[in-house]
Amino acid sequence: MKVAYIFMSDHAREILENMILPQMEAGVHGADVVGMVFFFDNAYMLHKDSEIGKRLAALSEKNGMMLVGCDYCCQQRDISNDLVFPAGVGCFPTIYPALEGAKPDQVITL
Repeated sequence: MKVAYIFMSDHAREILENMILPQMEAGVHGADVVGMVFFFDNAYMLHKDSEIGKRLAALSEKNGMMLVGCDYCCQQRDISNDLVFPAGVGCFPTIYPALEGAKPDQVITL
């Protein structure tokens, strides 16, 4: 099964850092994660100085997972140009076609 995650809640960092990332790194997550989209303060997780961002970048380079910070959220936090590679900034009109190509079976909002 292919899934995409949308990180919006105040607890999204805890879930990603302590549950999803360790499972993905160990190869036992149980789903193929094709994309992650970060809203509000969760966009900081994609910052180039963030440990989570570095872990996400490594996974993305390994499996091709899309990483996107909300363009408005990143702009508000002045981090649009400071995200880990290959993360980008975008909004729904750019996220939809990118995810369409990955064909997720589920989109999960945390």
